[in-house]
Amino acid sequence: MSKLPRKFFEPLAIGAPAPFREPPVALERMIHFFPPQVEKMRAKVPDMAKQVDVLLGNLEDAIPIDAKEAARAGFIEVARNVDFGATGLWTRVNCLNSPWFLDDVTEIVAAVGDRLDVLMLPKVEGPWDIHYTDQLLAQLEAKHGVTKPIMIHAILETALGVENVSEIAAASPRMHGMSLGPADLAASRRMKTTRVGGGHPFYGVLEDTREDGAARTLFQQDLWHYTVARMVDACVANDLKAFYGPFGDFADDAACEAQFRNAFLLGCVGAWSLHPKQIATAKKVFSPDVNEVRFALRILEAMPDGSGAVMIDGKMQDDATWKQAKVMVDLARLVAAKDPEMAAAYGL
Repeated sequence: MSKLPRKFFEPLAIGAPAPFREPPVALERMIHFFPPQVEKMRAKVPDMAKQVDVLLGNLEDAIPIDAKEAARAGFIEVARNVDFGATGLWTRVNCLNSPWFLDDVTEIVAAVGDRLDVLMLPKVEGPWDIHYTDQLLAQLEAKHGVTKPIMIHAILETALGVENVSEIAAASPRMHGMSLGPADLAASRRMKTTRVGGGHPFYGVLEDTREDGAARTLFQQDLWHYTVARMVDACVANDLKAFYGPFGDFADDAACEAQFRNAFLLGCVGAWSLHPKQIATAKKVFSPDVNEVRFALRILEAMPDGSGAVMIDGKMQDDATWKQAKVMVDLARLVAAKDPEMAAAYGL
């Protein structure tokens, strides 16, 4: 049996902060990862925080086993000492069945719980993973006097997680959103690829036989289209945010941009950036196009309350296109608030 709505929004520990009833409004075009155990990377954090929307201290994959504790301590040091301003501060903890998860959460919440915005939880397989983390966070928040609820972001990277994606999205008012984890998901599904995100040259549709006998073209397809669309539906249905995850080929900027753009068009609000040059790519892709924003503003001006229908440049606009325009303009306003050049370009 599901919880009653009034029970759903009750704190899960006496003294814990009440969950958000509406998700906080934030610009999150990229989640930029850094390894907190590396001193020279910690030294770069103040400058990085000015360039990105979200900065995430990574404790899980890509952190060597013998550096797990150093990464945790490094993240706490950064969280204590850096002024992040409007930039979100996240951490990706180790997975629930690892030897490090419990210490990750308990030590970080105890030390910097009021500074942490989102806890990214890897390899989420069902709502039970969210329920456990939800209860644990509430107990720790109450114990340490944390006044703002820490949100949970789930990574979708197992076949069972994809099967349970809707239940995961609805599991807790702490849910912030989800990211696609293509590498682990590929392994879980037994997919025949070693790529981290992106397409595959052998995954495609062969055009029909040509009458002139010319060679037939194989049109490469997107391995992740189905999963991203399913994740977006689950997130939007529960007022969460969907994100494309990592793109591992740092040498192929064009493919990274294409993959990010596909995700943006499908409804994702951002993507992970694992290399500094992917920051600019994410800003470019996940900031709405200037011409589309200017046209959307014309729709909103012509239909202030969203009712009726009007013709603009020979194209009919009605309540459905008004809703699309509002989504575009709302995002543009968030971008404009952080980027004066884009504000001028949008006319905002």
